[in-house]
Amino acid sequence: MQRPDWAPETIDVERPSVARMYDYYLGGSHNFAVDRAAAQAMVAAVPEAPLMAQANRAFLRRAVQFLCEAGIRQFLDIGSGIPTVGNVHEIAQRHAPDSRVVYVDVDPVAVAHSREILTGNESATVVQEDLRHPERILAHPDVRAMIDFSQPVAVLIVAVLHFVGEHDRPAEVLRTLRAALAPGSYLVLSQASDDGRSEAERAEAQKVYQRTDNPLWVRSRAELTAFFDGFELVEPGVVWVPQWRPETPDSAEDAERAVFLGGVGRLGG
Repeated sequence: MQRPDWAPETIDVERPSVARMYDYYLGGSHNFAVDRAAAQAMVAAVPEAPLMAQANRAFLRRAVQFLCEAGIRQFLDIGSGIPTVGNVHEIAQRHAPDSRVVYVDVDPVAVAHSREILTGNESATVVQEDLRHPERILAHPDVRAMIDFSQPVAVLIVAVLHFVGEHDRPAEVLRTLRAALAPGSYLVLSQASDDGRSEAERAEAQKVYQRTDNPLWVRSRAELTAFFDGFELVEPGVVWVPQWRPETPDSAEDAERAVFLGGVGRLGG
């Protein structure tokens, strides 16, 4: 296929990317035909797929608003994806103009577009790095220039953990990040869950993502809750994302259709 002028030369335009599929679900334009085909296959297998992405983005918005109200002014968004409406810096800097935001993503398209959209914003930056290597993220000079780890930081890992397999030691990754944080910091997590899904739905969803650069690892509520080890969960705990501090009661109806569980934890001490 012809390479769009916004696509870096280093990326494989014939292989679907989960970041670009997510962009498609949210109505974005930074995706290729191969991404759209994979996303449509996912919708055929799991019709709620676009709803999942939209519910997750709404959860992110509410969580960032909560964090701003809690006094957080530093945000480290790991696995941030392609910039679309409602990104962390837009939400945080609207509520607290002095907020500083670092985006981290492994996808070169996501990083390229983050750099483009952040041009002229001296309080936000992006680095290309992998969640599975937290020590490299924490040591990155651009991260260190923007984030003061002696002060509270919000680490956001939203709609990412289901692409991190057990062989990549996600609990260890989160412990490494936690060890770098000051008391009063927060951790925001969400990920796809297989709670309440049929075996056929699970198998079909996993088959679709096997064709991408990131296979799917769904987890239960208990497994996601365990990832908050060392953090005190903020009410209402780990719930379907529409149920996390919904703006209206109606917006939390049929919450399990969103497929994603999420929660926010605070580091005490």
